[in-house]
Amino acid sequence: MSEIRKCQVLVVGAGPGGYVAAIRSGQLGLDTIIVEGNKAGGVCLNVGCIPSKAIIHSAERFESLQKHCLEDNHMGLSVDGQVRIDMEAMTSWKDSIVNKLTKGVESLLKGAGVEVINGWASFESSKQCVVDTGKDTINIEAENVIIATGSSHIDLPFMPCDEEFILSSTGMLDLKELPKSVAIVGGGYIGLELGCALTKLGTEVTVIEGLDEVLSIMDKEIRRPLERWLKMRKVKIHTKALARGAEIKGKGASRKVHLRYEKDGEEQSIKVDKVLVTVGRRPNSKGWGVENMGIRMDSSGNFIRIDRKCRTSASGVYAIGDVAGEPMLAHKASSQGEMVAEIIAGHNREFDKVAIPAIVFTEPEIVSVGLTPDEAKNLGEEVITGKFPLAANGRALTLEAEKTGGFIRVTARKSDHVILGIQAVGSHVAELSGEFVLALEMGALLEDIADTVHAHPTMTESFHESVLKTLGHAIHIS
Repeated sequence: MSEIRKCQVLVVGAGPGGYVAAIRSGQLGLDTIIVEGNKAGGVCLNVGCIPSKAIIHSAERFESLQKHCLEDNHMGLSVDGQVRIDMEAMTSWKDSIVNKLTKGVESLLKGAGVEVINGWASFESSKQCVVDTGKDTINIEAENVIIATGSSHIDLPFMPCDEEFILSSTGMLDLKELPKSVAIVGGGYIGLELGCALTKLGTEVTVIEGLDEVLSIMDKEIRRPLERWLKMRKVKIHTKALARGAEIKGKGASRKVHLRYEKDGEEQSIKVDKVLVTVGRRPNSKGWGVENMGIRMDSSGNFIRIDRKCRTSASGVYAIGDVAGEPMLAHKASSQGEMVAEIIAGHNREFDKVAIPAIVFTEPEIVSVGLTPDEAKNLGEEVITGKFPLAANGRALTLEAEKTGGFIRVTARKSDHVILGIQAVGSHVAELSGEFVLALEMGALLEDIADTVHAHPTMTESFHESVLKTLGHAIHIS
């Protein structure tokens, strides 16, 4: 006979949305269970955000050391000999970071009094599910349910990932040997982040993108420094090109992937060691009984429809993170998870964010918060903008961050100087995103930032100067 467990809050999925929701529920004194089929932390912590940034940092370190070998006495430093790459050791180092964080999440859940059940949940009704642990089954009846099932890599049906020659991002982050050549199908942020890292490590990279431009989610001006970097590093970019299939040919160590793609009405091919498929992600909204819960989906039929409190159409059932719609970002999921726990505990909350930051960890990094100038104009706003180059910032020069041609751009409403959007591109600009978001969430005026003392020498001075430029009186550029 199956065990029956009752609780106040059942969270399905222990990713950045689910585990935050469970911890906060436990902190608020709610009897909470979280069910996870794999490891705590979800895709982001285990095979996404964290491991990819570890590999990206390792690639940056390699490139920096190599520069001291090739450019004698650069910055007064030189390295004798050759910098070598041990891909298996790099992957092992990345795994050590992931394992440390995974154990940390497990410890936090335990500390908050949350019961963790490892298994796969299948719902029989909106508040009842059966969890298959692999050893037995557990029936759970919950007063409230938080669905945080996340998303999965999209496979191409004519070219499925085998994680040996045709890889998803998960397979690419688990390489034991560095490939000499890689073709990336999909020029979005995931593909370009990994593509930049591989290029720094010495891999020959080719990008196959179906749209007119790579990284089309960003406007042309903010993309330009990245496009320049890719061109200088001889990364081959094929836009308006569609992958059509792949075959593995050869024997033993000489085996190669022959990738076919269509461009300008003609089929072409490229021979590489690996193919990385990064054509997007789909919400995990099927396969666990959503059809038994009385939940309405959105018009696409893929995402769960929610309101501003993350409530679904079923009473007492909430959905957060990737499964509940765009933007599919870990920090959005975490914010929603914390909010929903507090709503269940009786707090008056709703998800009403002015800005959710989007960050691309390419070289250079790209940050977008709020509206771009064109987006603001399309909404009928009359705007003023200002742009400040990192090349005019002292701290940027000491970090060599100015070499990417980066800048910070501010968009504000002309009539009242309310800041509507901030975009930045350049080395290390991701760390400035918190100040950008805070400015928009607080409804800051240009004058608020202009009158705030920014420490010298720091990169944040560039934000201050971009605001002064918008007001028409920047100090360090004419």
